[in-house]
Amino acid sequence: RRVSSRGSRCARWPQGTFLCGTKFGVSGQTLPPCTLEELRMAGIIKRVARTIGISVDCRRCNKSTESLQANVQKLKEYRSKLILFPRKPSAPKKGDSSSEELKMATQLSGPVMPIRNVYKKEKAHVISEDEKNFKAFASLRRARANARLFGIHAKQAKETAEQDVEKKK
Repeated sequence: RRVSSRGSRCARWPQGTFLCGTKFGVSGQTLPPCTLEELRMAGIIKRVARTIGISVDCRRCNKSTESLQANVQKLKEYRSKLILFPRKPSAPKKGDSSSEELKMATQLSGPVMPIRNVYKKEKAHVISEDEKNFKAFASLRRARANARLFGIHAKQAKETAEQDVEKKK
């Protein structure tokens, strides 16, 4: 039940997106509701967001600026496409749509702003000698070791520099 209701929720509301890890490919998935920071950058008030169909989660935080910018852009696009009908047709308020937009309005059938995956195809090329000799596992282990021993390597470099200065004197 939980999974099926989540699927229908995702189809109804515009929510943030993220890319899955290597295991699940590059398909975009829907995230939990928007964060307050995303709403703030998109220029939407939290109370208003809930009334126009944007779900909000006060607890969630953005971990990367790229996903933050992508979600803000998505919110701005949703807001620009949205047609708000006035509560009283005789007295429209500030944020409501104009009468021309109201005449053009049609009922949406299908998902709200579906996620489209962008694939970049690489052209075939001849494998170079560097690519043939590249050892991925060894280079990853070396990078991990360098990250782990960064402070020790810096200390050793500093000591050798001091010894060279002393030898020159």
